[in-house]
Amino acid sequence: MQRPVSRCPWSSGIDEQYVRYHDEEWGVPVYDDAKHFEFLVLESAQAGLSWATVLRKREGYRRAFANFDVERVARFNVRSVERLVKDAGIIRNRLKIQAAITNARQFIAVQQAFGSFNDYVWQFVAGRPIVNRWRSQAQVPATSTESDALSKDLKARGFKFVGSTIIYAHMQATGLVNDHLTSCFRYSQCQAT
Repeated sequence: MQRPVSRCPWSSGIDEQYVRYHDEEWGVPVYDDAKHFEFLVLESAQAGLSWATVLRKREGYRRAFANFDVERVARFNVRSVERLVKDAGIIRNRLKIQAAITNARQFIAVQQAFGSFNDYVWQFVAGRPIVNRWRSQAQVPATSTESDALSKDLKARGFKFVGSTIIYAHMQATGLVNDHLTSCFRYSQCQAT
């Protein structure tokens, strides 16, 4: 008889897509600028909403935001915003849509200044994932010293919807921080990547 797999409690009871996200993506170190941009757009869209809501609209975001092609999104204009505000496949919040476009432009500026967004963002964790040892979900923080610093720097560079809580969620999603519980089967797997 197969033993049940132990997962982080937040990943259970929503839907199969949510479980797959936990099992395959969350906490895996990301070194690709395109993937960082995707998560930045999605995490910013999440502000005030649940991650499940954003995850269900991920394909809509891929379509609406040119498959997260930062160069193309940076060229979006007023007409693009009006089109996106009417797109039921995404969260139709004008400020969040405008923030995604602004962030694309700032993302490119960071790439030009640091060689890549990846090089820029990983410096906030000294180039390697922070591996926490949480035993319960209640121990997992909403922010950290590192997310505070990254958030502050992003805001100074003109990024929008990048508060410390949103940035900590980005750091968790992209593996800058391993916040899988120690009892979760993904904890050691994410350390090995």
